[in-house]
Amino acid sequence: MTRLSGGLIDRSQTLSFTFDGRRFTGHPGDTLASALLANDVRLMGRSFKYHRPRGLIAAGSEEPNALVELRQGARQEPNTRATVAELFDGLEARSQNRIGSLRFDLMAVNDLLSPFFAAGFYYKTFMWPRAFWEKLYEPAIRRAAGLGSLSMQPDPDGYDKGFLHCDLLIVGGGAAGLAAALTAARSGASVILADEDFRLGGRLLAETHLLDDTPGPDWVAGIEAELASLPNLRIMRRTTVFGTFDHGIYGAVERVADHLPDPGRQPRQTLWRITAKRAVLAAGAIERHIPFANNDRPGVMLAGAMRAFANRWAVSPADRIAIFTNNDDGHRTALDLAAKGIGIAGVIDSRPDAVAQGDYRLFAGGMVSNSRGRLGLTKIEVRHNGRSQWLDCGALAVSGGWNPNLHLSSHHRGRPVWDEAAQAFLPGPDGPPGLIVAGAANGQGSTAQALRSGAEAARDALAELDITATLPALPQTEDAAHNLHPLWHVPGKGRAWVDFQNDVTVKDIALAHQENMRPVEHLKRWTTLGMATDQGKTANVTALAVMSELTGKPIPETGTTIFRPPYTPVALSVLGGGDNGAHFRPRRLTPTHPWAQSQGAVFVEVGQWMRAQYFPRPDETHWRESVDREVLATRKGVGICDVTTLGKVDVQGADAGEFLNRLYCNAMASLRVGMTRYGLMLREDGVAWDDGTCARLAEDHYVVTTTTAQAGPVYRHMEFVPQCLWPELDVQLISTTDAWAQIAVAGPNARRLLERIVDGFDISNEAFPFMACTNLTVCGGLRARLFRISFSGELAYEVAVPARYGNALMARLVDLGADLGATPYGTEALGVMRIEKGHAAGNELNGQTSAQMLGMGRMVSTKKDSIGAVMSRREGMQSETRVLVGLQPVDPAEPVTAGAHLFRQGDAQDTFSDQGWISSACHSPHVGSGIGLGFLTDGAARMGEVILAANPLQGQQILLRVVSPHFIDPEGGRLRD
Repeated sequence: MTRLSGGLIDRSQTLSFTFDGRRFTGHPGDTLASALLANDVRLMGRSFKYHRPRGLIAAGSEEPNALVELRQGARQEPNTRATVAELFDGLEARSQNRIGSLRFDLMAVNDLLSPFFAAGFYYKTFMWPRAFWEKLYEPAIRRAAGLGSLSMQPDPDGYDKGFLHCDLLIVGGGAAGLAAALTAARSGASVILADEDFRLGGRLLAETHLLDDTPGPDWVAGIEAELASLPNLRIMRRTTVFGTFDHGIYGAVERVADHLPDPGRQPRQTLWRITAKRAVLAAGAIERHIPFANNDRPGVMLAGAMRAFANRWAVSPADRIAIFTNNDDGHRTALDLAAKGIGIAGVIDSRPDAVAQGDYRLFAGGMVSNSRGRLGLTKIEVRHNGRSQWLDCGALAVSGGWNPNLHLSSHHRGRPVWDEAAQAFLPGPDGPPGLIVAGAANGQGSTAQALRSGAEAARDALAELDITATLPALPQTEDAAHNLHPLWHVPGKGRAWVDFQNDVTVKDIALAHQENMRPVEHLKRWTTLGMATDQGKTANVTALAVMSELTGKPIPETGTTIFRPPYTPVALSVLGGGDNGAHFRPRRLTPTHPWAQSQGAVFVEVGQWMRAQYFPRPDETHWRESVDREVLATRKGVGICDVTTLGKVDVQGADAGEFLNRLYCNAMASLRVGMTRYGLMLREDGVAWDDGTCARLAEDHYVVTTTTAQAGPVYRHMEFVPQCLWPELDVQLISTTDAWAQIAVAGPNARRLLERIVDGFDISNEAFPFMACTNLTVCGGLRARLFRISFSGELAYEVAVPARYGNALMARLVDLGADLGATPYGTEALGVMRIEKGHAAGNELNGQTSAQMLGMGRMVSTKKDSIGAVMSRREGMQSETRVLVGLQPVDPAEPVTAGAHLFRQGDAQDTFSDQGWISSACHSPHVGSGIGLGFLTDGAARMGEVILAANPLQGQQILLRVVSPHFIDPEGGRLRD
């Protein structure tokens, strides 16, 4: 097929591209779809379930069939509609959802098995035998699921996000949108005009009628020139408004560089958050098809789409075309195609009183009942005047009417309303606040109606903002009605396709009706109707009409689904707005980060912090060598670790002690000045939430620490309590996590090292005992805080200095402690030592454990009230027998895996016989094997028992001995030395 005359393509330039490895050419202004049609390629995809051959149906973002993979390598992009992929030189495209070639797809065998794959097939079939689900059914379904494929490589492109504000947002750049933009922009209001196409104009680019004796594209160019000169108007091409959200916020994706071979330094796409005081939805309408037997062959297209390809892109799917219609719009397609020199095999109009509008054969009162040509249409069967005949044609244009494109008006649960005259759903009155629908999206489908309603919508929207807008002089243009007579499907024996992408037929809907899946939400899920990229755009209303016929109820009573964001698929990368990789979220660096980098530390993300995981040495080939060395060095000499990331909150005021008494389950008001106490915080339901320490520096001054992971949530909770629960308390809070660098110094030589930096302060065991705290100075006058607390089980201190001195202090400590064996250690060694000591941490405080399970039941004071205390005394929580125990493998060579479940030897490995789980595990250089902490039923009475740990994900089963959770120094002598 050669190019037709005219069109809006630049024939002076030629672009080269490939499809399934074959090289073709096109021109600037083409989409991939139009360029393929120009090269006589009609077969572009395969359907999801039956793998039937599929060609183009539509010309825009509603296209359900022509889904392709673009580009190669890390930039590979699956499930892109060929109709919206702008052609560029060097574009590589591939068909998808096939095994073998597109013409000879081995999975097409599914079509032969279609009687077994009827509606509800998955729900009916995979229920039995039960044991088959995990081993056979689920793996097979997962292999078959999906359409395109991922490269599994990191996306090399950049993405961005931005924020825009305006008086009026206009969604859609067709006749209604342009009239609205002109009206609003001339008023001086701040206006944004967004359109998903790379050219403004909408259907005006696809039609041949005139506007004041000016062709549509020329009229659009004139309006664009004026709009571009107005500084208060922002035009956003290649931008899809995908969602309507609260408070006048609209989500939009601008495809900044998708039309370029390489984005270069600019973002590939930008996610925009647009806050608009008012909005006009001028998204047009989507043509619907008429199902008949075998209506899914490549070459069967929507009439409006075929007209668009001919007029805008100067291409046609065939030299000889038939039209099947139930309204006047189908005749417009016949006239435009004939004017381009395309042969019209006939117009089959289901209306008995239809009149030909040109020199072509008319089958008034006729219907298309079947087709032939598996890989491409060759013939159609026409039923007319009680007779059937086969008509030769290479393509069929189908027009069943138009559905207003009202998706965005439903995103606040706005229910569409059925309009009998339009035979379509129109936007209802309960749509998003501040949104006015105009043009074909509101059922005003002629060009004159669209222009007028767009201008009036902008005027009315701005009037609500007290901005006066004057209606512009609008051109004279076509204002004809479609004169539609509804025909929802052609009765027959063959399969008539309603949803092309998901292979849903009229018979599937009838079966859903028969099986009582009649509510529209049940119909959708039972048949998979309207899922995937289509989201019901081309199938939804037709399916509802078919169900209406089956139930004998009118369409309004049958109901309709409502739509939800996104309007079209949105890439996860752009939803992140460029926040991926190292920029996925803000990274917080500890004060000692530069020093740790200089020592070659390996970093790990802990919450939002980057923490040193371990410090490898040149002769160490495995990370565990480094960790074991750090652990043993700390236990034999002195180890130094940055613990700044622990949450730190200053609590001050006359009622500070009482406040903490109510916040923690154990007593804090009785804490002596200069001492520290371990504290456990419960949720309101009595479940253990967070632990930490409270240090009392003065009568009215406490410093509270929290776990790293819960620092933010705990501080929010602490702010909530005095504001909402006990506002009468005299207490003030401030988070000081970032203000102080805090460094742990642990091991037998910890005191000797610290004596070298403290300024004349006695830190002997007698003067500064375990759990003491104080303000002091270090290193010749630097203000600091010193806490004698231990997370490792060794003699240990934590010294805090203003954050900007943390890096220097770390370097000084390592320098001064060289002769004492001072060794920096990271989070891995920290974790090993706390497990060896039996300290509970985040893995144990996972939101499903109680103080009783943690062995801290006695900490919940009965002498005072505190948040969660009463609920923690519920019978079920008090009688909980799963308690924290230590676990050690019978075979020291076996690894212990966190997350494994515990069972008695010989018991079935199921939920009913589950005895508990392993919460934390590591290799212990002290014990010489793997060890773990876990929760075990009746654990306190089962010391020495051998149990089974099952890890089905890795196919692992090992025998463990139940031991004390304190693998090292259970009496606590070391930390009190």
